[in-house]
Amino acid sequence: MKRCIRCILPETFPGIQFDEEGVCQYCRRAPATGAQAEKRTAQKARLRARFEELVSQVRGRPGHHCLMSWSGGKDSTYVLWLLKERYDLRVLAFTFDNGFVSPAAMKNMQVVAENLKVDHIIVKPRFDLLRQVFLASTQPGMYPPRALERASGICNTCMALAKGIGLRMALERNIPLLAYGWSPGQIPLASAIFRTNSRMLQAMTEAAMAPLEEATNGQIAVYFPEKHHLENVQECPYNVSPLAFLNYDEDTAVHRIKELTWERPQDTDPNSTNCLLNSFANMIHLEQMGYHPYAMELAGLVREGYMSREEALDRLEIASVPEVVATVETKLGIKGATHLTSASHLEDEE
Repeated sequence: MKRCIRCILPETFPGIQFDEEGVCQYCRRAPATGAQAEKRTAQKARLRARFEELVSQVRGRPGHHCLMSWSGGKDSTYVLWLLKERYDLRVLAFTFDNGFVSPAAMKNMQVVAENLKVDHIIVKPRFDLLRQVFLASTQPGMYPPRALERASGICNTCMALAKGIGLRMALERNIPLLAYGWSPGQIPLASAIFRTNSRMLQAMTEAAMAPLEEATNGQIAVYFPEKHHLENVQECPYNVSPLAFLNYDEDTAVHRIKELTWERPQDTDPNSTNCLLNSFANMIHLEQMGYHPYAMELAGLVREGYMSREEALDRLEIASVPEVVATVETKLGIKGATHLTSASHLEDEE
């Protein structure tokens, strides 16, 4: 398979174009050296200054200063440590339990929450509903191709639910900051700190809910802000993704959280430190779309110097773990088939 000679994007990636040298359009536009790189560095510095200004503004408020979307993985755990220890914020961590959080990740969260002395809420929707949306997410057409460039259909579903639950909690509790553990490459710098208004929130909520509502016959709304939340909101929370603009090094982050007795799970695939669905979701995406769902993220990390091209290629070559995939298929009620293109693969409902 032909790939960009600078990053790792394959010829199967939507809209990819290579020049005569084999360089993709994303690498041609990316700041590499000189003035463009300085511009990106300056943008990160401005974002960091803005974040520290927000921290100073909220630190004197009563109640929780920040709601942290915590998956139990290495990146969100490191952000939780940053918020609590480096920035001295009162943090409420919440976890969306999708029914496939690994037991090791759950144990990590229990231990880390106690060691960091942070409040922690786990939101676990009923599994029959989650099963419906996950099965729907394996079918082509639930999400537009653009949404699948950075994540699989299943991951899009989980992200929509986690964001909806988090936003509802932040609005109900009047928490000014809503933090995420997106690492560099997972989110554009322009989105690392942003705040919307009630009208924009309503539009975003409706767009995120629409495919999930269709998959569940309208049963998903309770996990998102409702009309009264958006109409009566006094101030919308800031969405912040600190790892996008802070100096981030994966080895340093893992070393830091290991001091909190966090341990790398051995019950997930090597590309995830919290979710058992990951192998299955990646496999389905690769079969249907022809490229790995991590390709765009890893390519961004290569361009920004966080990772070598060789390491990124190695990560793409990590195969799905058959035992984990089999466990997921059994729990979802799938008859062993990996090519999910019709409802015929589903077990009959009792």
